[in-house]
Amino acid sequence: MKYILRLFKPLLDLNIRHPFILLFVCLGLAGVSGYYASKLKVDTDIAHLLPEDNPNVLALEKLQESVGGETEMQVAIKSPSFEANKAFAEALIPKSLELYYSRSKDYYFKRAEYRRNTEVLKDNALYLASNKELEDITTWLEDEIEKAREEANPFYFDLDEDEEDDSGEQAEKFKESYDVLVPSEYPVNKDSTIMVLKFFPTGSKSDIRYLEDMFAAYDSLITSLDPSSFHPEMQVQFGGRLKRHLEELTSIMNDVIGSFASGISSVILLVMFYFFIKKYIHFRRGSDHGGYTLFSHVIRMPIPILIIGVPLLISLVWTFGITYFQLGMLNTMTSVLFVILFGLGIDYGIHFYARYIELRSSGMTVNEAIYATNAKTGEAIIVSGLTTAAALFVLMFADFRGFSEFGFISGTGIILALVTMLYVLPALLVIFEKYNLILFNEDDPVETHKVKRYPLARTIVLVGLLASAIVVGFSGDLKFQYDFGKLEPTFPEYEKFKAVAGQVGESSKRNPAYIIADNDMDVQAVAEVLRERAESDTTSPTIESIELLQERFPSSPEEEQAKLEAIAGIRELLNNSFIVSKEDEDLDKLRRASQTRKPLTIDQIPDYLKSRFIDKNGQVGRFVIIYPSVGLSDGRLSIAFKDDVGEVILNNGKKYYSASTSIVAASMLDLMRTESPYMVGATFVMIFIFMLFTFRSFRWSLIAMLPLLIGLLWLFGTMLIFGLQFNFYNLVVLPAILGIGEDSGVHLAHRYREEGKDSMWDVLSSTGQHITMGSLTTMLGFSGLIFTNHPGLQSLGIMAVIGIGMTLLTSITFLPALIQWLEDKQWLKY
Repeated sequence: MKYILRLFKPLLDLNIRHPFILLFVCLGLAGVSGYYASKLKVDTDIAHLLPEDNPNVLALEKLQESVGGETEMQVAIKSPSFEANKAFAEALIPKSLELYYSRSKDYYFKRAEYRRNTEVLKDNALYLASNKELEDITTWLEDEIEKAREEANPFYFDLDEDEEDDSGEQAEKFKESYDVLVPSEYPVNKDSTIMVLKFFPTGSKSDIRYLEDMFAAYDSLITSLDPSSFHPEMQVQFGGRLKRHLEELTSIMNDVIGSFASGISSVILLVMFYFFIKKYIHFRRGSDHGGYTLFSHVIRMPIPILIIGVPLLISLVWTFGITYFQLGMLNTMTSVLFVILFGLGIDYGIHFYARYIELRSSGMTVNEAIYATNAKTGEAIIVSGLTTAAALFVLMFADFRGFSEFGFISGTGIILALVTMLYVLPALLVIFEKYNLILFNEDDPVETHKVKRYPLARTIVLVGLLASAIVVGFSGDLKFQYDFGKLEPTFPEYEKFKAVAGQVGESSKRNPAYIIADNDMDVQAVAEVLRERAESDTTSPTIESIELLQERFPSSPEEEQAKLEAIAGIRELLNNSFIVSKEDEDLDKLRRASQTRKPLTIDQIPDYLKSRFIDKNGQVGRFVIIYPSVGLSDGRLSIAFKDDVGEVILNNGKKYYSASTSIVAASMLDLMRTESPYMVGATFVMIFIFMLFTFRSFRWSLIAMLPLLIGLLWLFGTMLIFGLQFNFYNLVVLPAILGIGEDSGVHLAHRYREEGKDSMWDVLSSTGQHITMGSLTTMLGFSGLIFTNHPGLQSLGIMAVIGIGMTLLTSITFLPALIQWLEDKQWLKY
C-alpha cells in the first residue's frame, strides 16, 4: 500500500500547489458525468435481472416478439344499471380512440376490447372442444341416459345412496369448459353491474412521461363525459396493472429521493456536530486562543460538510455517469445505491479529516499534516477501500444481475470515493486553510498519556465467543421469505380498482406458461411430455391443464372428419328417448353447441378465443399453454412449477423452454438462492487475501477479520430473536455488509500496530471515534430505506443497519478485548 501512496504522491503535490486547478478539473468532469447520470432510468422488469442468455428469458422474449408484449389499460364501469354501463361504454370507446398525443404524434390507444361475438360458438362450441372434453361429455351423457333409464323403471330403487356421484363433477367440468369457449357477450360480472373495458396503448410502458400524460388525459376525458349523467350511482375507475406499473416506478423514484433526503440530512448533521465538537475540544487545549470565541467556531460548522461532501458528491456523479455508459439502466436493487454510496464513501473522508485535525492540533503545518495524514491514515484508508471494493466486485461474477450490477456500481463508487478523498479533499483543505476558514490553536498542546488497559478483556472475549456459538447452534432456524407478495409494495388505488374489476372474468386458470414449438408435430410432442409429467408420481404435481389450439381446431381433413363424427355421436346421445325431452340448462346448451355439421374456418372463430393462439401477424401460432395447479406467489411453488415445465426434452433430443414472468421470477429466485452462499464465501476469501497482503501476517489478518465474522453471527442472532427473514432483496446487501464491516477491524488493527504495545485505549479514543462515526454515517445512509414504501427495500435497509451495527459493536468491544487479552498473554508480534 505504501507503493500506491508513493506512486500517487505527484497527485498529492498537485493538491497542495495548484488546488484550484485540480478542483476545477474535477468539477468539470463531474458536470459532464452528471449530465449522463441524469438520464438513468429504473428498470423494474425482473427478466432483466437474469443473464441475457438464460433460456427462459430468451423464451419470454421470443413469446413477446411472436404475440406482442401489450399491457392493456382497463376501465371499470359500475352502476346498478347494465344499460347505463353499456351506454357509457359506447360513448367512451370512440372518444378514447380519438385521444391524440402530440409528443409522439400518434393516438394514445390503437384498439379496444368490448363486445364479444358469441353467437357462432353457441351453435358450434363442441367443434372447438378438445378430444378429452368430448370424451368427458360423451361419458357424462351416457351416465345421464343410464340414470334416466333406471329411474324410469317402476321397480328401481337406489341401493348406492352413500356412494359419490361423479356426474355432478363432470357437469361442473362441462360448465367450466363451456364458459371458456362461450363467455358472456359483454365483459360483465355475474349480476351485470360491473363492466370492464380494455384499451391497448401505442406507447411503451417504460416511458414514464407517456404514461403520466396518458392517465392525465384519460382522467380529463372521464370527467368531461360526466358518468353521473348516465346514472346517479355510476362510478368509473381506470388503470389496472399498467397504472400499478407507473405507481411502482414513481414510488421507487420517490423512495430514492425520500431516503436520500432523510439519510443525507442525518449524515450531514451528525458529521457537522461531531467535527465541531472534536475541533473545538482540540482548539481549547492550547493556551493561545487568538481571540476566537465560540461563535467563531459555530459559524464554521458547515466547513467539514464542504470539505468531505464536495469530493464525495464528485465521486458519486462520476460513478453514475460511468454506470450510464456501462449499464444504461438501474434496477430496483441498484436504484438506491446513491444513498448507500453516500454513507459508504463519507467514511474515508471522516477518517482523513479527523486525523488531519489531530495532526494540525499537534502543531504541524498544513502541508506537513496533509502529507502525514496521507502516509499514515491514507494507508489504512486504501486497505479498507480496496478490500471493500474487491469484496463488492466479487459480486460481478454472479449470473444474477441483481448481484453483478450491484457489485459493479458499488465497487466503482468505493474506488472513486477513495480517489477523491485522498486526492481531491486535500485541495479543499489547502483552500479553506488559506482563507482561515478552519481554526486551529497554534500552540503545541502537551499531553501526558497514562497507560490504560482495556477492562474485562477476558470476560468480553469469552462472552462474545459463547454468544456466537449459540447462534451457530440455532442457525438452522434462519428462514427465507419465499412469498413474493410480502416483498412488493401495496398501492391502495390499485387494490381498490382490483376489488371492482376483479369480479369480471375471474377464472381458476391463471399465470400460464407458454412454449412455442417449431411445428405442429412438436406441439403435440411437447403436450404429451407435459401430460406424462402431470400424471406421474415422481414429479411435483404443479400442472393443472395443458391447452393447444391444434387440439381444439382441426388442422387436417382427417382431424376435421373425426371431430364431426364425435359431435354427431353426441347429437345421437342427446336424441336418446330417455333425455331428449328432459329440461336441463346444461343439456340445452349442449343441444345448441352440437349443431356443427361442416368444418369451420379460422376466420369464423371469434378473436377473444383465438387471440391466445394467434401471433401478432394474425397466423395460428404453435403454442402450448400450461396452467399451474398451485399459487405462484409462493416462491417454493413457483420454483417447483418452473422445475416441472421450464424445460421439455423431446424423444428426438430437441429442447424447448417455457416462457412466463412467473417462470422468470422463479428462475431468478432459484439462481439467487444458489449463488448467495458462493458470493458470501468468495467475499470472505477476497477480504482475507487482502488482509494477508496488507498485514503480511496470518495472525493479524485473522485478528482484523474477527469483528467481521463475529458481527455477522450476531446479525444472524438478532434475526433469530426478532423473526427477521432473508429474501431476494436483502441477500444482495449481505456481501456488501462483509465488505463494509471489515473497515473497522482494518483501521483499529492498523492504528494499534502503528502505536505499539499498551496503546489500545488511546487507539480507541482516537481511531475508535472515527470508525464509530464512519459506521454511524453508513448506517444512516442505509436507514433511509427503512422508511420507504417498498417492503423489499425496507428489509434491505434493516439488514444493512443491523449488520453494520453488529460489526461496529464487535469492533469496539470484542476486538479491543481480544487484542488486550493476547497482549497480556504476550502472544502478539508487532
